[in-house]
Amino acid sequence: MRKAKPKKRYILPDPKFNDTLVTKFVNCLMVDGKKSIAYRIFYDAVEKVEEKLGENGLEVWKKALNNITPSVEVKSRRVGGATFQVPMEVRPERKTSLGIKWMITFARKRGEKTMMDRLAGEIIAASKGEGAAVKKKDDTHRMAEANKAFSHFRF
Repeated sequence: MRKAKPKKRYILPDPKFNDTLVTKFVNCLMVDGKKSIAYRIFYDAVEKVEEKLGENGLEVWKKALNNITPSVEVKSRRVGGATFQVPMEVRPERKTSLGIKWMITFARKRGEKTMMDRLAGEIIAASKGEGAAVKKKDDTHRMAEANKAFSHFRF
């Protein structure tokens, strides 16, 4: 087991919007250390969202991320030889990271040609409460609701 808890690493805000959440998102979006390309993809996607909806792109993105973040999830717990799916509250930090991961994963699976278009499409769908990432959140919540009977096995 670990001796001490590792120090919390603080993330610098992004250059355009001055927001640390944007930097976290871009860090997850980044592939092979190409951060400037990841920033360009994100900023272009936000601009495209602004063009299509005529609203502030950053606000739409934050709303979409809020629609994706789960509040409960299930964790496996072994009790007496049987494995139960125990519903648990999600820590605030994990909420945002799960939302970010789901948005990027499902944006990559979309059919549009460029990643900018895919990300913009996923942001618009999620802000309306549609799309694959929102479905993933609903499935997670449904699974937690179905296994509510095992909530007394929380650890």
